[in-house]
Amino acid sequence: MKVEEILRVKGNILFTVGPESLLSDAVITLDEEDIGSLVVMSEGKLVGMLTFREVNRVMAKRLKENLAGPTPTMAQIKVKEVMNAQPTIVNPEMTVDELRKVMNDCGERYLPVVSGQTFLGVVSFHDVARAVLEAQSFENRMLKAYIRDWPEEEKT
Repeated sequence: MKVEEILRVKGNILFTVGPESLLSDAVITLDEEDIGSLVVMSEGKLVGMLTFREVNRVMAKRLKENLAGPTPTMAQIKVKEVMNAQPTIVNPEMTVDELRKVMNDCGERYLPVVSGQTFLGVVSFHDVARAVLEAQSFENRMLKAYIRDWPEEEKT
């Protein structure tokens, strides 16, 4: 199975945010849509990814800073200050096994898929797990059907 097949099965719903957007608005979108990432786009181009990991990091930083004195609130922080401006990008021709290795190596749970200059979507760790599970389930059904239809040996 290839990344492009995961995207096809997953569908093409994509949530984006601009780099100048307020982080507080982005967090509300993440919560309301029950998603783990937002694609940060500017002038039709991918400029970063915002995930709960980046949100958690900025919140922890602000809490630590708050102990030393007042700091900007979430409503004052822009997405561009927090986003991953250099997300690991994958291509649609990668196999699921290659994708799993990349995800494991980079530690990112949401990876943008790009072909040339065209942004195609995002694959998540959850998408990969579901694809692998479905592929294994299909393989198990085929093996069971094959075994069930196993021809009997001729007696000689």
